[in-house]
Amino acid sequence: MKQQALKSTLILLTVISVVCDTMILPFYPQFFATEFNVSSSLHVGSYLATCCITVMCAFPLWAKVARRVHELHLWVVTQIIAGGLGVACYFATDLLAFWLLSQTMLVFKASYLLIYPFVLSLEEKEKHLGIVGLFSVLMHFGGIGGALLGGLVLHSFDPRALYLIMAAGDAVQVLLCLYLIRVLAVTWHQRALGESTTERARIPRFVLVLGLVSMGVYFSAFLARPFFTLFWQQLSGFNNDILAGFIFAIPAWVALVCLYRNHRRPRSQAHHGKDIAWAMLLASIGLLLHGAQAWPVMIFGRVLLGIGLFVVTVRLEVVLFALSEPRFYGSDFAKVHFMQNIGLISASFLVGSLVSDGNYTLPFFVASAGFVLTLMVFYGLYMRPEAQQFNRVSQTSTPSH
Repeated sequence: MKQQALKSTLILLTVISVVCDTMILPFYPQFFATEFNVSSSLHVGSYLATCCITVMCAFPLWAKVARRVHELHLWVVTQIIAGGLGVACYFATDLLAFWLLSQTMLVFKASYLLIYPFVLSLEEKEKHLGIVGLFSVLMHFGGIGGALLGGLVLHSFDPRALYLIMAAGDAVQVLLCLYLIRVLAVTWHQRALGESTTERARIPRFVLVLGLVSMGVYFSAFLARPFFTLFWQQLSGFNNDILAGFIFAIPAWVALVCLYRNHRRPRSQAHHGKDIAWAMLLASIGLLLHGAQAWPVMIFGRVLLGIGLFVVTVRLEVVLFALSEPRFYGSDFAKVHFMQNIGLISASFLVGSLVSDGNYTLPFFVASAGFVLTLMVFYGLYMRPEAQQFNRVSQTSTPSH
């Protein structure tokens, strides 16, 4: 009973974190223009890339700390500091000071990525598919909810007010963690975990393989996002922002349907490799259909892309945790997350040049080719008979918390 309450509260923490921390994401151009009189798109792009780099570098450090300090106690400390820095961002009037304060805030917020492997360590491996799928949907809809909340805040207040709401979200998360610590009588020091049943390299090869494939997937997927609403309005002739947002969110709705299907019809671990391969092919075809000059065809392609993205991202992470062991979940996920962010940062720098001449279709073709190339890498390093030793699933690990 207590374990179920713990999992439910951790999921609630995830929702609060995603909603609060994505509120400002779609509105950075307005924020910098209004608060610091900076309207350069290059500046906004550089800031977003720096945010990715900050989280990418900080998360592995928190994963190491979590080997010694229990996650709940760690989150109490990091979120108190992050909340204080969020308030400082609200009062910052100098651009350089804001950069320093906000990036330091992200260093401490990165610790919350540990919620994901922590929840998975509480479940048996056979249930990981449902948990990974649930977190994928939470990220989709949390981002959409954050964008809607951010828009409402901007409609009534100054953009910098978003940082006060972020700080309030951090305070709520601290209270929830303190509640769990008291109810579950969690000690500060992390409980010693059992020794690994097998010898491990510092970075196991399956982590490198899955990280490389994830990097290609996230690179290709991100190329299709930043200028989609402009592409849709150009293609359809409809200039309604609400409709554009709805079309943009189609993959999120598709992810919800896929999650329901996974819940009703669980799949065997043995199908993950083939599912990932077919999903990448489906995503590639969906992106090609984005280049059609008929918007109904493009919408169908968006559905295919949503199915492909959901399956490939969920199954890759299920395979990662199946090949890992509970005591290494945090550190292994941190390494793969690091490589995912390399893909995101690379796409961030490339997509601007791809649309510099106003051709919003080109990123979809490049992204489609990226999925095909990633599929080839996945087959060569994971699915070929010679690489099948990396497709073995451990059935003996037990939850570590």
